[in-house]
Amino acid sequence: MRVGQPQQPSFFVLDTGSDVTWLQCLPCAGKNGCYEQITPIFDPELSSSYNPVSCDSEQCQLLDEAGCNVNSCIYKVEYGDGSFTIGELATETLTFVHSNSIPNISIGCGHDNEGLFVGADGLIGLGGGAISISSQLKASSFSYCLVDIDSPSFSTLDFNTDPPSDSLISPLVKNDRFPSFRYVKVIGMSVGGKPLPISSSRFEIDESGLGGIIVDSGTTITQLPSDVYEVLREAFLGLTTNLPPAPEISPFDTCYDLSSQSNVEVPTIAFILPGENSLQLPAKNCLFQVDSAGTFCLAFVSATFPLSIIGNFQQQGIRVSYDLTNSLVGFSTNKC
Repeated sequence: MRVGQPQQPSFFVLDTGSDVTWLQCLPCAGKNGCYEQITPIFDPELSSSYNPVSCDSEQCQLLDEAGCNVNSCIYKVEYGDGSFTIGELATETLTFVHSNSIPNISIGCGHDNEGLFVGADGLIGLGGGAISISSQLKASSFSYCLVDIDSPSFSTLDFNTDPPSDSLISPLVKNDRFPSFRYVKVIGMSVGGKPLPISSSRFEIDESGLGGIIVDSGTTITQLPSDVYEVLREAFLGLTTNLPPAPEISPFDTCYDLSSQSNVEVPTIAFILPGENSLQLPAKNCLFQVDSAGTFCLAFVSATFPLSIIGNFQQQGIRVSYDLTNSLVGFSTNKC
């Protein structure tokens, strides 16, 4: 995506778990105000289309956390891993690949940013809130495909396109308590083709708005309730007794020494969707390589909060399509 006029090429992290789109901006707030990124940090002074948003504007009122500085709207976003961004809310012209320039999009110009953003310029907010990119574009649908973590190719993001015909479809579930999250209907999980003995209620939102399961491209590793994770872990261990174990490496507790293995087969892990559809994860999406010595760990962890998350590592190579008009989400493997 390109930002401003003249256009500056920028690389972003896609995040379906938050709403504010932002990029790092000059001047940085002190020595550690900006993290290291691949491209030059955006300078709003050099863009003719950059316009700060006032404190009493409609856009500023849409923020979950906002302040005011000399009538400029100040935004702040904190993420679950402790990362954060603070800066000035503005409107700017964005240009997507193979698309016309789109003016007056609300974005954050981050002057104080900290976190593991993998050298990206910033983050594209694709959550369900009113200030997310999909909401501002009034998109009827969007889809993305995240390439493998070691791929030289780029991940893709498309708006207003039909999902692949072979997509496995599940309803999106609305939660008024957390409107930014993209909840999906999941009724169970399986390991090695055998359904796990867990109740479908473990993935449902309760009366207080807690629980449920979201698809979050901004979280790396899938997180499950502790009881669900233990059942998954025991089932996986029972089918991998032929693999040499390795010491656990935080945050993982189930690891293997595959340094002497030339070909490894692991049981298929799947999310069971309505209609007896089964989203089977590729083997490479189930084991996470944690070092260069050949240590791989089960790429799932026990959640520390009452929410299940399908993380981006498990989404690699899967085109995830959101039909916002009909509140559906589709999954199609090998569609990057």
